[in-house]
Amino acid sequence: MAQTRVLVTGGSGFIAGHCVLRLLDQGCLVRTTVRSPEREGAVRAVLADAGMVRGDALSFAAADLTGEEGWDEAVSGCDYVLHVASPVRPGHVRNEDEIIAPARDGALRVLRAARDAGVRRVVLTSAFHAVGWGHPRTGRTFTEDDWTVLDGPGTDAYGRSKTLAERAAWDFAAAEGGPMELATVLPVAVMGPVLGERVSGPNHIVQRLLAGRMPGYPDLYLPIVDVRDVAGAHVAAMTADGAAGRRFLVSSGPAIALKEIGAILRTRLGAAAKRVPTRSIPSAVVRTAAVFSAEYRPVAAELGYARKVSSDRARRVLGWRPRTSEEAVLAAAESLIRKSLVTG
Repeated sequence: MAQTRVLVTGGSGFIAGHCVLRLLDQGCLVRTTVRSPEREGAVRAVLADAGMVRGDALSFAAADLTGEEGWDEAVSGCDYVLHVASPVRPGHVRNEDEIIAPARDGALRVLRAARDAGVRRVVLTSAFHAVGWGHPRTGRTFTEDDWTVLDGPGTDAYGRSKTLAERAAWDFAAAEGGPMELATVLPVAVMGPVLGERVSGPNHIVQRLLAGRMPGYPDLYLPIVDVRDVAGAHVAAMTADGAAGRRFLVSSGPAIALKEIGAILRTRLGAAAKRVPTRSIPSAVVRTAAVFSAEYRPVAAELGYARKVSSDRARRVLGWRPRTSEEAVLAAAESLIRKSLVTG
């Protein structure tokens, strides 16, 4: 893909940063957006620390999802766009518009600019939160044909934001996108090597376990995917035959229990995992806590529920072959330790 020019939105982010690294490694010219030009030096330093090659092939553009300014310049001359930037605030949000509006309206800003610039294909980062929430608990396996129920049980503002943003993107592509193609990537809980000193999303779970800041394990389960494989799925969806017009769920395998994550850390890291807990927290205790504290209500709602996810489409269409969940957990842990980001 030498001399292919790709815009990656939100270059300071966890997934976006790994997308930038992957594209540079494959010979692309990469442009990424930051909210302010002053951020370029810090982002370059983080990527260099992560092993960035061909840093001279990386350029920056200032643009913000909440405004129109800068997007035409950001997409100018680009063959493809990976639209990764989006607010990430799971759990209770007092004003949902603060997360829904930037996600939905920002996606539409990027798509309009990309269409007007003649971009061939946009790959938008959605999430499993746009698929697997608000449904009755059953033994079903979720696929790309499923959509989160906006007013269903357990659907939070983040789930609504991802669902509404992705639906808006598909509606735009169908009605106003012209020849521009769209694909979406929907990762489950993303773990893996930390970039810089910012700990993102589910990597916080690993950080808290290593720091001894979790007294025990509620009966919770996570489907996990390595961030490097999420980046790989984005890059593959950018050009793969048959990817246009498709959603791609990406997961390393079956959901694993929190206590299994702890067991992986204790078994593989030895003394570095000495503060990782060994005991479980009874579900009755969590449910009682949820009666008195809003903080525990989302946890109580998920007790004992291991969602099943199929990534068959990504494997078949993209040739996607992910690392195991254990590899993702260990990569996160080892990078946290190496960067001295584990504190008690």
